[in-house]
Amino acid sequence: MAAGLRKRGRAGPATRAAGLCGQWLRRAWQERRLLLLEPRYTLLLAACLCLAEVGITFWVIHRVAYTEIDWKAYMAEVEGVINGTYDYTQLQGDTGPLVYPAGFVYIFMGLYYATDRGTDIRMAQHIFAVLYLATLLLVFLIYHQTCKVPPFVFFFMCCASYRVHSIFVLRLFNDPVAMLLLFLSVNLLLAQHWSWGCCCFSLAVSVKMNVLLFAPGLLFLLLKKFGLRGALPKLGICAVLQVVLGLPFLLKNPVGYLSRSFDLGRQFLFRWTVNWRFLPEALFLHRAFHLALLTAHLTMLLLFALCRWHRTGEGILSLLKDPSKRKVPPQHPQTLVLPALKSPYPSAPALGLDHRLQIVSTLFTSNFVGICFSRSLHYQFYVWYFHTLPYLLWATPARWLTHLLRLLVLGLIELSWNTYPSTSCSSATLHACHAVILLQLWLGPQPFPKTIPHSKKAH
Repeated sequence: MAAGLRKRGRAGPATRAAGLCGQWLRRAWQERRLLLLEPRYTLLLAACLCLAEVGITFWVIHRVAYTEIDWKAYMAEVEGVINGTYDYTQLQGDTGPLVYPAGFVYIFMGLYYATDRGTDIRMAQHIFAVLYLATLLLVFLIYHQTCKVPPFVFFFMCCASYRVHSIFVLRLFNDPVAMLLLFLSVNLLLAQHWSWGCCCFSLAVSVKMNVLLFAPGLLFLLLKKFGLRGALPKLGICAVLQVVLGLPFLLKNPVGYLSRSFDLGRQFLFRWTVNWRFLPEALFLHRAFHLALLTAHLTMLLLFALCRWHRTGEGILSLLKDPSKRKVPPQHPQTLVLPALKSPYPSAPALGLDHRLQIVSTLFTSNFVGICFSRSLHYQFYVWYFHTLPYLLWATPARWLTHLLRLLVLGLIELSWNTYPSTSCSSATLHACHAVILLQLWLGPQPFPKTIPHSKKAH
């Protein structure tokens, strides 16, 4: 009998553990709908998707053929610097001259040595797979802190996109490196590490100039947070870092470096365009068309800054004032109508949800407006805004834009970017989807409330 009691005693803990596990599984099954719809479960679903991405990315690397496009050219360009050539006009690869800033040179110089002078393609693919997973983690952290996008959307943001996997691990472009640094910058801004955020932003610009599409939004946020006098040191960090990184090349040929690495007037080949295929080639290359797009771009940014981003009741010039001298200080308690979320950074104070939403909305919208009016989009440019699309579609939804319509827009955008070569139909579809997103960004409710002027009665 004693033996029987000891046997039941030994089985007790295992039975209790099995019972708790069963309860957890039943609860998870009962709340399965909430797991897919409630943003508070973002990190849980993100962990599952990242684990799935490890297997998917490994399968892609080992089962899908690598395609050489720019990797050898990158390696030839940095090899020229390694051999002592600091004149940017003398640096070029198989696809043409070096047209990226100095940060690109240093990062890909490291990849040059890590991949046996660029010959170990498999090693390069595994490095880019790590970059891809790191990018996903940074993006998921942003979505976790904004609490606006239902978790089921993240499946379409990672596992379902063939083009993005291709850009990272089958083509080895420099665009993913720039976007990784950009998303790191956004996370630092959300943690209120503004100086470090500006530093990472400038580093991202030094890899590829497309990151400048976020710059109008960042400038607006700096002025709103610090005023003109307080924003100048942050802008100085961005400028000084560019000078320090480019110093060896600036000392050799400053005009050559600036004209090559920051060439805003560079012509794009019509055969590679994804977004303007339906236009005649002569019009696509015409300077008047480029000027019209630039005018539309700046006008739309100004409208968003005046009517959507700036909601304090004061004029836009109030941003130049010191925040303490404005009628409504930016940290007014009434603006923090949504609960603060504990920062993932131990040394950073909690930031109100409405302020986090304004940071992300302003930056992502600024970049998206630039994408809409871009002179040309090539296939690798998809990563410039791919990971921001769920936020743009779900954070500020207009009433007429249902879940199904938003998923349809995501699917059509993915289809347009996977059509090779692009057609008039695929380009027109892409513009139509962009127009829908832009319209709902303008018409939909802002994810952060309009600031109410402070009154004595409120006290």
